[in-house]
Amino acid sequence: MVERQQWLGAMLAMGMLLAWVMLLSESLISRVLTRRGYPALPQGVTTFIAQMIHQETLFFTLPFLLATTVWRSGQALFTLLILAMALLSILDPLYYRLAARLRWLYFAFHAQCVFLVTLVTLPTLLHLTTGQSLLLAIGAMVLFSVPSLMHLLRPMTPSRWVAVMALLLLLAGGAWTGRVWVPPASLWISGSALSPGFDSEARRPLGSTPLTPAALADQGLYAFTAIHAPRGLREEIVHVWRHDGEEIDRIPLEIQGGREAGYRAWSHKQNFPGEPEGRWRIDVMTDSGQRIGVMRFAVSEDAQTATLADGTIQRPTGIPGLEILPLLPRTGSASDDAVTEGGVTAQGETTQDTGTPEVGAGRNPGGQ
Repeated sequence: MVERQQWLGAMLAMGMLLAWVMLLSESLISRVLTRRGYPALPQGVTTFIAQMIHQETLFFTLPFLLATTVWRSGQALFTLLILAMALLSILDPLYYRLAARLRWLYFAFHAQCVFLVTLVTLPTLLHLTTGQSLLLAIGAMVLFSVPSLMHLLRPMTPSRWVAVMALLLLLAGGAWTGRVWVPPASLWISGSALSPGFDSEARRPLGSTPLTPAALADQGLYAFTAIHAPRGLREEIVHVWRHDGEEIDRIPLEIQGGREAGYRAWSHKQNFPGEPEGRWRIDVMTDSGQRIGVMRFAVSEDAQTATLADGTIQRPTGIPGLEILPLLPRTGSASDDAVTEGGVTAQGETTQDTGTPEVGAGRNPGGQ
């Protein structure tokens, strides 16, 4: 399981479906066995099988969440919830009490595990984007939540069936609205930098300058991100530039998966407001609205208090001392010359993709 092989993710997804069917039909299976003269199904057998699948699922997906969570955001709460679920799954007294006494909550626990395994495995197995995977994960979670609501509202009547449908729609809407709190489990930033210049051939940030209004007016600012994605995945991400919390620009970039060091993409903002002083933030988002990472900087007339944009590529902060990346699937060699990279220059309201390829991809760069 530590090797995080793709086939294991597929088997876990299938196992979640089978465990759900077993939990729903536990009493029916016991009655069928008794009528045919066989001993009834021992109490807790299906719960034990489901527990094993829950443990495998939670500890399989947990490293993906730990690697992709932006810890200074609401995503930290989501990942801490999954950590609590993983702990519950290995504490037998608490787990079996939940399964026996709070059946509706137990099915909700299972539905959340289904959501996780769908979210993590689909981009790798089927090369779906994070937005497509999120929609399918929400759909699967809603479907698998039906038994939970039925146990909560039983005995079922026509009015309670209407209530179940309304709650399912509310659950789906709430999950989609709160997607910014869900880490994009297949994408993470492996390096980021701010710089006044950029070497397009080497695809590296250049130069160093304090971010004063004069420096921004003269050179603009490059935002560089190296984003890890599964091999075969093509995804549109967005650099969202915000000034004191207000959105200023949205610059779309298309990335491709497969490069182990991350797909290098950059945006160049040249048209800053007349008074750019203050705190800036660049949210790196998926096109579906999930946050991949954040870059922050301060602009000030005083060069001592302004952020120094020196082009140093920094790795994102995570849990100190915990190396998550070696536990995730290897997606290919960093020397794979079939992977292209690109940048965008933002000038006012317009953007243009320069389409800068990896050396040897057989295409000439162009653009502004």
